[in-house]
Amino acid sequence: MNNLWTKRVEGTRMTQTEMSRVIFINRFYWPDEPATSQLLTDLAEQLAAHNLEVLVITSKPQREDRPATEQHHGVTILRVGSSHLGKANSISRVLDFTSFMFGALWRMFRVTRRADTVVFMTDPPLLGALGWPLVALRRARFIHWIQDIYPEIAIELTGHRWLACLKPLRNWSWRKASCCVTLGTDMAKVVATAGVPEARMKIIPNWAPSGLKSPSAQEIDLRKHDWSLVGKFVALYSGNLGRVHDLQPIIETAALLKHEKDIAFVFVGQGVQLAALRTFVRQRNLTNVHFFPPQPREQLAVTLAQGDVHFVTLRQNCERYVFPSKLYGIVAEGKPTIFIGPLTSELADLVRKENLGYSFEPDQIHEIGAALIHLRDDPEDHRRLCQAAGAFAQNNNLPHALQSWLILIGTEEDLAVPQPMSQSHR
Repeated sequence: MNNLWTKRVEGTRMTQTEMSRVIFINRFYWPDEPATSQLLTDLAEQLAAHNLEVLVITSKPQREDRPATEQHHGVTILRVGSSHLGKANSISRVLDFTSFMFGALWRMFRVTRRADTVVFMTDPPLLGALGWPLVALRRARFIHWIQDIYPEIAIELTGHRWLACLKPLRNWSWRKASCCVTLGTDMAKVVATAGVPEARMKIIPNWAPSGLKSPSAQEIDLRKHDWSLVGKFVALYSGNLGRVHDLQPIIETAALLKHEKDIAFVFVGQGVQLAALRTFVRQRNLTNVHFFPPQPREQLAVTLAQGDVHFVTLRQNCERYVFPSKLYGIVAEGKPTIFIGPLTSELADLVRKENLGYSFEPDQIHEIGAALIHLRDDPEDHRRLCQAAGAFAQNNNLPHALQSWLILIGTEEDLAVPQPMSQSHR
């Protein structure tokens, strides 16, 4: 893939002597390990391996002293200072978002050149909505890589309807972009309703973290012993315990099956729902539920291998605004999925069509319990679902996503350069 591109801008032709760079902006990057960090790290390093010049503007890690500028696996990392107040309350989150956003956008404005492609991610939310005018002033092009759709998801989770006033600004930035990349068709439909032409939209699904290798039987057995899961049929939820995920049906199913002593429900992760889940387990005196902290990336494969079946959940009315990428890690390990969420969602349809497992509405607790017992007692059906998951993973992985990104970044005629704002809008 040639990382040089040409385009006419106001009568001036950019030649192939001008180097095109790709600049990503996201609050987290290596060595941090939130989901968007892992995805961006995978993609940036692969693009760099294909002879593209890649820059990432990100925050300084909270627990590790990293230089303001460094090279890692061919990627130039530019780090800016920001607060690290955490998720204790809305004010701390807003301060974290805004402190990073202003520092990152100023750094971006300083380093961006006319031939560059700037890719805005969605951490912090609405980053691209504020940043695109700066890209336009530099006469570069920009892409929205939409991992979550804000403010809609915040409205659904908090009930703060006043946040809808941000939508016109966000929609405007989507329409000005060279391309809006979404994770699936449900999200793409939301982008389309904002007036974005189909020619400027592209669906590129996420993928399982790069480098996942099937762990040895010894590694799996050792972890089972350490977590007291030997001889158990494990129903696993691994990932963020945030509010967008409907976890109550899982814990209620655990209560329903508390007398099935060989079925263990395991949560691996942290988030705002953890305390409530622990309280429910304590009040019901459930001995079949286990909690473990998030595991480092190098331990992810052996962690996922613990699950005989995995849960993926989505809260009602959130299905159009987010797509749980944990599905790709599950299928990469060849494990079946139980999806709990709206049956009209793209994810439920995908699980059904690809034979990846079973899908249920949140109130179908008895049906979820029956599915777990069935998979425990019917190894042949369990094996069938595992095989389907493995086949799906082969066609939905990082190499396939990388090819889509290489085409997207290198297709000159499909990616327009945004025009600077008129004087009246400056």
